[in-house]
Amino acid sequence: MIRTLSFLLAIYILPVGLGARDFHVYYLGGQSNMDGYGFVKELPEDLNQPVEGAWVFHGNTAKDGTLADGRGKWSVLKPGHGRNFKSDGKTNIYSDRFGLELTFVRAMQKAHPDRNIAIIKYSLGGTSIDPEASAAERFGCWDTEWSGGEGAGKGINQFDHFLATLKNARADKDIDDDGEPDKLIPAGILWMQGESDAMEPVVAEEYQENLADLMEEIREAFGDTKIAIGRITDWEVWTHGEVVRKAQADFVAEDGNAALVTSTDEYGKSDKWHYDTAGYIDLGEKFAGAFEEKE
Repeated sequence: MIRTLSFLLAIYILPVGLGARDFHVYYLGGQSNMDGYGFVKELPEDLNQPVEGAWVFHGNTAKDGTLADGRGKWSVLKPGHGRNFKSDGKTNIYSDRFGLELTFVRAMQKAHPDRNIAIIKYSLGGTSIDPEASAAERFGCWDTEWSGGEGAGKGINQFDHFLATLKNARADKDIDDDGEPDKLIPAGILWMQGESDAMEPVVAEEYQENLADLMEEIREAFGDTKIAIGRITDWEVWTHGEVVRKAQADFVAEDGNAALVTSTDEYGKSDKWHYDTAGYIDLGEKFAGAFEEKE
């Protein structure tokens, strides 16, 4: 009788919390305002904790002209996925900063309590799309046809590091480690970038075409999903920012499956290039709202 009872209890208990899951996955990419410069220490208590039920794969960043990296480790989302986050594929080294991911995921969970939400993040501060931008040599670029570098790293740039991140994230078939394979469903692309393409007039004029080409490539790799574009600010440091802002709006208008997040002009500054903590908190919510508006 005891053995029978024990067997029945085992059957009842073991499946709890286990089982294959479908995860709606969003890709977060761009430059430093996607990296995140919000201060973890300034987060309110309800946000300064892990996000239950949400998972993140944050790819390790690397320079152009180096072997494709994108190492990371699926983990429960929590503060620290901002500037200077690093991973060696086995251990995540969290930073004292955060980005829009915290409130974006929470808002998506609230809007879709029946869904499991996950994100894949790869972004790098200062990067342009155009290889002719002055920032490209210093920080890197996303142009898929970039042919710089030497040796084993020749032709490898930020798009290739994104592809490596995506490959590494997808290689793990059980992202929540519950013993059952999971399914990753591409659900959306979040792009916060353009500041480094707004410094020279010729580069700025090419931004709409460059953005459209890159988004096509990212969709091909990630999934043909909705895109939410964060409009760059009207701050004076972006000398040709108005050209890029118009290009972002025109891209969204012509794409047919994209939305523009325009709240960035309302945010305070942590320095002359980046939003303050309150800005990143709001930005995640606004990105979530952009996806909801398109559904």
